[in-house]
Amino acid sequence: MEGYLSSSIIGRAAESKKIKIKFYNPRDFTKDKWARVDRRPYGGGPGMVLEPEAILKAVQKAIGKKKAEIYFFDRSGPQFTNDTARTAVKKKTKDMVLICGHYEGIDARVQKILKAKKVSVGPYTLTGGELPALVVIDALSRQIQGVLGRFDSIEEERVSSSEVYTRPEVFVWKGKKYRVPKVLLSGNHAAIDDWKNAR
Repeated sequence: MEGYLSSSIIGRAAESKKIKIKFYNPRDFTKDKWARVDRRPYGGGPGMVLEPEAILKAVQKAIGKKKAEIYFFDRSGPQFTNDTARTAVKKKTKDMVLICGHYEGIDARVQKILKAKKVSVGPYTLTGGELPALVVIDALSRQIQGVLGRFDSIEEERVSSSEVYTRPEVFVWKGKKYRVPKVLLSGNHAAIDDWKNAR
């Protein structure tokens, strides 16, 4: 996770202080001498559940006295979209906490105590909350002025298509020629926009 966040566009955004990302490990906030934060679920069932105290203390450390938007990944929550990212970036609250679950999940009292907003990155279950957190961080970062080289590079804000081409004009692979569509070489911007919108 840290490797992805320290490289490419996200890494440069962090380096230039357009975004700031910190990690808080619940294992650093437990009283358990073996630093365990998972417990058996009440009512039975498979797997383990992350205890509330360690998670709450980690969030408390992350927030301090600041106001923050707190998100709790749950496949039953509303879908996180570009609109969600745009709205979050425009809010005055600059700090956001993303709670990443593991195992069978996090004790439900954490979400209730923190009034954390449930959010989903898709209708599927993952082994942990790290991948959803990366998705959210990436989507949010793109909405911050200066993170991308040009702000009109934001995909959803520009005329684009699912097909893009670059040099060479004719690409040969295993004896077969693959050409850039002629319209893209025409210089006719109206025709190019029509072609892109049709894709």
